[in-house]
Amino acid sequence: MESKATAQSSGRVRNCSICNQTKAALKRPKTLEQICRECFYQVFEDEIHRVIVDNHLFKPGERIAIGASGGKDSTVLAYVMAELNRRHNYGLDLFLLSVDEGITGYRDDSLETVKRNEIQYGLPLKVVSYKDLYGWTMDEIVKMIGLKNNCTFCGVFRRQALDRGAALLKVDKVVTGHNADDIAETVILNILRGDIARLGRCTSITTGEDGPIPRCKPFKYTYEKEIVMYAYFKKLDYFSTECIYSPNAYRGFAREFIKDLERIRPRAILDIIKSGEDFRIATSTKMPEQGTCERCGYISSQKWCKACVLLEGLNRGLPKLGIGRRGIDNERNSRKSIDNKKCGSLDF
Repeated sequence: MESKATAQSSGRVRNCSICNQTKAALKRPKTLEQICRECFYQVFEDEIHRVIVDNHLFKPGERIAIGASGGKDSTVLAYVMAELNRRHNYGLDLFLLSVDEGITGYRDDSLETVKRNEIQYGLPLKVVSYKDLYGWTMDEIVKMIGLKNNCTFCGVFRRQALDRGAALLKVDKVVTGHNADDIAETVILNILRGDIARLGRCTSITTGEDGPIPRCKPFKYTYEKEIVMYAYFKKLDYFSTECIYSPNAYRGFAREFIKDLERIRPRAILDIIKSGEDFRIATSTKMPEQGTCERCGYISSQKWCKACVLLEGLNRGLPKLGIGRRGIDNERNSRKSIDNKKCGSLDF
């Protein structure tokens, strides 16, 4: 303590541990190295480039949609993807793809940020909305269902909305800003839920290869704290407010657990991801077989996809119809013939 205090009082600051020429400006959360800003930018971008190259995420000439919410992760992703595409000549056509869930005071404000990013980065923007695809906004859904299960509806609808928007753009892949913290949280959540199917694929850097459009996660090994630092030092324009409907989301408890582990041992995040990658599912475990939804044609392991089940419940005034494990099959005998809008407005 005395030597640290002496160093601080004398004004001594260590040189960057990488270039050893410039005074260190920050301590990397991932490695605890003390480095200057320029070296931080370099290692941050180089690590992401290495992940892209080592995992063969893209091919020259591909059309890539960047999932853009206006938040820190997607804003940094858009900036870095545009920069790496130019610097390393990936040969990609990049687009911004946003989903408007219809959350007043949250998504409408964040979409204004995305529209500014469109101009700042010179990337074309496409916005798809829940209202157009499903006939409902999240504000309307929350009025009916309340705050307890609203994240279930939003998560299911959002995943499909991204695919439908990507289909409109005719892209080859979608990239999302899921970072190392997000993936570690998902490993923990799937263990807590006993969700073997998702546990087996949640650490994959590319998912959905058996679906309409694959999704990639270039930030798989990138720490959330470093994304925030990068956005701050680069002075990027992003929206920082949390969703007003998710204060009690189950994921939040896993997130706090991960943060506690990181404070004790920063490497814990990567170790959890590695553990998730090394899980082996017993051959005796019965996995769901992928098919297509009879109603909308979207990928599904049931006769109806989850979005159609949830939408059916909303349109019938029975919003809890698709919550939990009951599903729509339990209600099929009592269902009257109806002519409701199927989930989404695109055929797959």
